[in-house]
Amino acid sequence: MVVAGCVLALAVGVVVLLGVGLGGSDDTDPTAANAAAPPELPRGGRRIFPAHTVVAFYGAPQQEELGTLGIGTPAAAGRRLERQARLYRRSGRSPLPAFELIATIVHASPGEDGDHSQRQTPATIRRYLRAARARRALLILDVQPGRAPFMREVKAFRRFLREPDVSLALDPEWSMAPGQVPGQQIGSTDAATVNEVSRYLSRIVRQGDLPQKLLVVHRFTHDMLRDEDRLESHPGVALTVNVDGFGDRANKIAKYRELTRGRRDRHHGFKLFFKEDTNLMPPRRVLRLRPRPELIVYE
Repeated sequence: MVVAGCVLALAVGVVVLLGVGLGGSDDTDPTAANAAAPPELPRGGRRIFPAHTVVAFYGAPQQEELGTLGIGTPAAAGRRLERQARLYRRSGRSPLPAFELIATIVHASPGEDGDHSQRQTPATIRRYLRAARARRALLILDVQPGRAPFMREVKAFRRFLREPDVSLALDPEWSMAPGQVPGQQIGSTDAATVNEVSRYLSRIVRQGDLPQKLLVVHRFTHDMLRDEDRLESHPGVALTVNVDGFGDRANKIAKYRELTRGRRDRHHGFKLFFKEDTNLMPPRRVLRLRPRPELIVYE
């Protein structure tokens, strides 16, 4: 998972005005003036969980090897995603499709600033946001920071994160300490960093009266998320730790159980790989995992 790109901007306000009287009539209801309906999620409502099972396609357009989201046009990926999401209706929750776009992409080379990563262009993010909206899907901006601090990258996407249908994911595998090189070492982060990001997202939700946002943290080892007992929950943010990594069914199930055991302080996700997994698990088997994943990501 390595390439290039560059990022920033877009904001589409969602404001529904509810009639303001213009003639000074005595019948005007002062409580109705300037009232606005708060924005909702793409398929209605204000909370992602427990109403939905989120089914996401992961990737970026630079290379197909980055994941299934980058194969073909965003519209074509959206059609494939819709078909895959329908298979999760049996969960008792309604499926909510999501595009997980790698918005900051890690590099083996240091680049001009030496941080081994580069952001997608604003035009690329807008293109995927339009395609997600056409499918009434979420857009999740995934951060592979290289040597850049997670918070620096997250703040660069603030104008997107102020949208009601844009969420966030952190990819600690690609968070490098000084001197580390992506692809040569496995990166990591800690609870303090995740909590800082979560508080930041929570403020955005509160200030914009936005619906709940996902904060996804990918991991496939214990060390990839240090001090996890100190993870915090913040209003308006659905903290979801996603069990990553490819392999055969037995190993994937064992890893999921290992990394979720006793963890009731968060939501859980499970990642599947169309190409790298051996004997890809069907949705009915994924839904038998305990705890049941609330987020399923396909790469």
